[in-house]
Amino acid sequence: MRWVVALCLMLSPLAGQSACRQALALGLDVSASIDNGEFELQMKGLAKAILAPEVQDAFLVAPEAPVRLYIYIWAGQGGTFTILPWTEISDQADLIEVANVLNSYTRQRRSSHTALGEAMRFGRNVLKTQNGCWRLTLDISGDGKSNFGISPSYLRGSSSLTGVTINALAVGQEYTFLLGGRDTENEDLVNYFAMNVIQGPDAFVEVAVGFPVFEEAMKRKLLQELRFFYIGSLGEEP
Repeated sequence: MRWVVALCLMLSPLAGQSACRQALALGLDVSASIDNGEFELQMKGLAKAILAPEVQDAFLVAPEAPVRLYIYIWAGQGGTFTILPWTEISDQADLIEVANVLNSYTRQRRSSHTALGEAMRFGRNVLKTQNGCWRLTLDISGDGKSNFGISPSYLRGSSSLTGVTINALAVGQEYTFLLGGRDTENEDLVNYFAMNVIQGPDAFVEVAVGFPVFEEAMKRKLLQELRFFYIGSLGEEP
């Protein structure tokens, strides 16, 4: 298939220079509320999502201006660790290597705290090192509200996040009590991320109702985050 790069890429003042079209940092929640089975579903789910053919196409649509990818885990204060340092995604081999890193990662320890604000600050700091990228995107996944450290809402409103888009993947519960036919528990989590975490142009909250569907939710999320940079198919290559 032939893809057309979005006009914002072609008209960018940085076009023609050695630059990336997007710096994308993924932050994964590994706090104590996530058991080892859910941890595995999260890591392997992200690996599978990255290798999905449509997601690979989205990453590789403009090889002259590749995406830079960074992955870290977060929990309580001081519990943020890098899994994948900044990596330029230039071809399928790069994506396969990212998936291998995720599939082989072993959980080190579990924190009883959920320092979501700290995770946002860490993501902001690593994104601000990526000079020359046309867009800075932070992708935060979590299954609960912040209960330690700096408030996400305070950080969200700070000038230090200027130029950074923050999207969220809210991981709800598979089985919740329905009140009046509504899943109020999961709705509350989604609303929390919408009001306290996401920010920037076209920011959004994706939802996974339980870790067994994390892979599909992450796939949707990546496609939405990356689709800004291409228009679509014009048909088969001659």
